Amino acid sequence: MHWLKKLEGTRRSASGLEWRIWRKLPLITLVGTLVPALLWVALDWTLDPDSSAVHARWLLTASYVAWGAVIFHWTMVLTLAIGCAIVVVMKGPGYVADAYPLSHSDSPSVQDRKE
Repeated sequence: MHWLKKLEGTRRSASGLEWRIWRKLPLITLVGTLVPALLWVALDWTLDPDSSAVHARWLLTASYVAWGAVIFHWTMVLTLAIGCAIVVVMKGPGYVADAYPLSHSDSPSVQDRKE
């Protein structure tokens, strides 16, 4: 049993920006993950946490910021992917679920006419 049926006479809309964004999402994810990670690694190599408490604090703060930036970026990429998927579905052919008959669809009742 199919839970959605295609509407007759509908067709797909032309693809647009959503497919270009969808294809670039892996690269966007990779770059957005590597940039904060590489910056943190560069700080880790340049600062010696054993030399002073200031350097240790800087390094700890930089790791928190890097993790926060990566997680925020992943969240934005996921949001963008969901948006692209919604647009692709909305541009697809029309579907209808099982309809149920309305008692007043063709002839409104007396109460509906008064309102």
